[in-house]
Amino acid sequence: MAGGAREVLTLQLGHFAGFVGAHWWNQQDAALREAADAKETPGELCPDVLYRAGRTLHGQETYTPRLILMDLKGSLNSLKQEGGLYRDKQLDAAIAWQGKLTTHKEEPHPTTNPYLQDLLSAEGAPSRDGIWRTRSVPNGKGPAPLTTATSPKPLMPTESSIRVWSDFLRVSLHPRSVCMIQKYNHDGEACRLEAFGQGERVLQEPGYLEELEDRLHFFVEECDYLQGFQVLCDLHDGFSGVGAKAAELLQDEYSGRGIIAWGLLPGPYALGEPRRNIFRLLNTAFGLARLSAHSSLVCPLSLGGSLGLRPEPPVRFPQLHYDAALPFHCSAILATALDTVTAPYRLHSSPVSMVHLAEMLNYSGKKVVTAGATIPFPLVPSQSLPDTLVQLGGATPWTPLSACGDPSGTHCFAQSVVLRGLDRACHTSQHAPGRPLPSPLHACSTGEEVLALYLQQQQPRARSSAHLLLAPCKVAPPYPRLFSRLRQQGLVPDAAPTGPAVDSIPVLGALCSSSSWNRTLGDLAQELSTLDLRRWASFLDAGVERDDFQELLQELHGLAQCYRAGDGLEA
Repeated sequence: MAGGAREVLTLQLGHFAGFVGAHWWNQQDAALREAADAKETPGELCPDVLYRAGRTLHGQETYTPRLILMDLKGSLNSLKQEGGLYRDKQLDAAIAWQGKLTTHKEEPHPTTNPYLQDLLSAEGAPSRDGIWRTRSVPNGKGPAPLTTATSPKPLMPTESSIRVWSDFLRVSLHPRSVCMIQKYNHDGEACRLEAFGQGERVLQEPGYLEELEDRLHFFVEECDYLQGFQVLCDLHDGFSGVGAKAAELLQDEYSGRGIIAWGLLPGPYALGEPRRNIFRLLNTAFGLARLSAHSSLVCPLSLGGSLGLRPEPPVRFPQLHYDAALPFHCSAILATALDTVTAPYRLHSSPVSMVHLAEMLNYSGKKVVTAGATIPFPLVPSQSLPDTLVQLGGATPWTPLSACGDPSGTHCFAQSVVLRGLDRACHTSQHAPGRPLPSPLHACSTGEEVLALYLQQQQPRARSSAHLLLAPCKVAPPYPRLFSRLRQQGLVPDAAPTGPAVDSIPVLGALCSSSSWNRTLGDLAQELSTLDLRRWASFLDAGVERDDFQELLQELHGLAQCYRAGDGLEA
């Protein structure tokens, strides 16, 4: 790996995890394309952390995500499980079998989503059914990048055109990335992976376990400085069990590596579906408890207001307009937050690794953290960073993204904060000498000092780590159009915006070890204790014993006690 990159292997487990992952990889791809088109020197973020270089059978250099994803039968749509990257059609045609043949034919999947086909055509690239389009590899490797200077404007995806995550994934995957669980269906009501116990059993079956282990060994053995694994895992369905068993496997086989689990929950739910809601509650609880036992850090990500049975309205962003019922929208927002809060262990030069980040946040057993983000960061062109932070006032500057309710009145024990996408000229105040300064923030000489002082003012007793990056977060198509009132670079306009659509935005993101988990986990345990398990025997029949349920309640109460407000660093 160039420059001794500290590699990370990503696992995506579940269909909503696929939605978040598709946006995440599209954002990485957009950043790579922009750097290649501009022939820039390497930026702050090191793509080799997430990507791997390879070569096809025809000698073509490739650059693909270091990724293993698992989903259910029928979830890929037009995407081929083996991909088209290393496929040799002439070799396939030359293979002949002289014995008896039996043909089993399924209905063909639809062709490539019209929007994605149009987007690839606009770049002068063939679709995924043809030869994989080349991508220039960082540091000068690979062929010249494709140009889009004269390309027609691509279509925007419509709500009806996005059915599954592969409908808008524009990144080609390695043949060893996609692992399908064929015994469960993505669509329909039969053969659904809906309970935690079912998910655990998937990775207890020798076939699926060996397949995952083989893929892990393939990607891990080619790494020089593997720092760990990031696990994107659905919490609301049976993939919570798959994620728990995968984390246990990683902990057993790769001791000492960081394991950061991102528990993903889709948009709001309906009260009229009691069985689905009870299963969601149970899956979430078992997933959080088991993931925290086998991971370095666990962070739920959701736009919902609560983990419990009582529905709360989805979170709101002042400059962002989204439909909480659309996974395409919700996953884009969560991917933007994820792309920001993971930046510390993806930098070219940084002492922060996954293990160091987890150790800073999870002391005294506090392995479950909250996430928050300001999307976009509300800087107007005439203001500086100190001006904007002063205007935000004493309230928590980011929108909570872990379904823990209102964060006001809670205590932060430790936090990792990333602010990205602001021009260096606005990092500090430009007040004339001799004029009184509006705040101590305006006296700072660097943007890093401004951000550090602001966090110290907000949470004086918390352990804080702050990073200020120039690179914005990419929101170019196929990212949905959620920012109708912003300028092209994502800044809040002084007047009505004009010109091109938004393609990048500044974002403030945070991970926080917060006392809000004392209330949230305690309420979750209380809600579970009131359930009559005899009514939900099907959940237990899927592989969970009554003793497991009682153990879960004890684990949740124990986790909740770790977050009492008096148990901070000062204790």
